Amino acid sequence: MDGELFPRERTVIAPGAVHVPDWLGADRQGELLAACRVWARPPAGLRTVRTPGGGVMTARQVCLGLHWYPYGYARTAVDGDGAPVKPMPDWLAGLGREAVAAAYGTPPDPGAAAYDIALINFYDGDSRMGMHRDAEEKSPAPVVSLSLGDSCLFRFGNTGSRGRPYRDVELRSGDLFVFGGPSRSAYHGVPKVLPGTGPRALGLTGRLNITLRVGGLG
Repeated sequence: MDGELFPRERTVIAPGAVHVPDWLGADRQGELLAACRVWARPPAGLRTVRTPGGGVMTARQVCLGLHWYPYGYARTAVDGDGAPVKPMPDWLAGLGREAVAAAYGTPPDPGAAAYDIALINFYDGDSRMGMHRDAEEKSPAPVVSLSLGDSCLFRFGNTGSRGRPYRDVELRSGDLFVFGGPSRSAYHGVPKVLPGTGPRALGLTGRLNITLRVGGLG
């Protein structure tokens, strides 16, 4: 945000959990948004997620590489139109490796496992995401989270429960958040989206969150 009193800086939120503000520049945000709009189209496009207990997630989702459903992965949109999931692009997998290096201050590791799953969640102004863990993957590789559009309140908690202690972080368009190591299984969620806070030039109403993961599922 222009004209801030204090510039936002890279912050270690918890061991292995790092927030890097403004990591994606305007051009890269626009390119990623254009790709998300293509991925959201059917088949295997943007869908509403329903939990086994009958609940409905307010954020809608599309997947790449493997299709996530509560609580597992499949190669087809088993809780959608049943179509094969769209492939994970090499450039997006590379962006995941680049993001981890940026967050941890290390060179990209060419021998690291490739990011092979992307979950893309779309939040409108009333959407929320309850506290949860990303627990369906077998790989311990860090989760990479990229934000586009409206800002949100991101709640990053502990590995033992959905309750305190946790820390609230404002994620804005272009921000990067990576969590791995001792924080890989931490509970996290989005209690609030801040409508109308996204950059006007991006042309997005609402918030997109792109999370990249290594499945380790064979």
